[in-house]
Amino acid sequence: MKFMSLTIYPVEKAAEIAAATDKVWGKEPKERRPESIYVLMSVPFDVPPNSQVGFLIEESDSVEAMAARAYPIMLAGGMVHIIPLLEVPMAGAAKVEKKLKA
Repeated sequence: MKFMSLTIYPVEKAAEIAAATDKVWGKEPKERRPESIYVLMSVPFDVPPNSQVGFLIEESDSVEAMAARAYPIMLAGGMVHIIPLLEVPMAGAAKVEKKLKA
């Protein structure tokens, strides 16, 4: 299943968050690692002042695996939100919607 991992952290904790993220994802096999982590250049929703928001799209088979990746980042000062994603093909949204309604 695919998830969006959204991390909010104070700017002064950026180095600690980066180190924790490197440590967490360095343990994962290369084929399981996300290609990139994205840092939003603006804050589109209400977050604490002087905070950064980063997100990545990851795949996971268990809650335990997600918790093992999120916990060190939380200990470093990040607030981690894990959001399940529904993948909808660009040329098939109506078919997915119909399937969901059934």
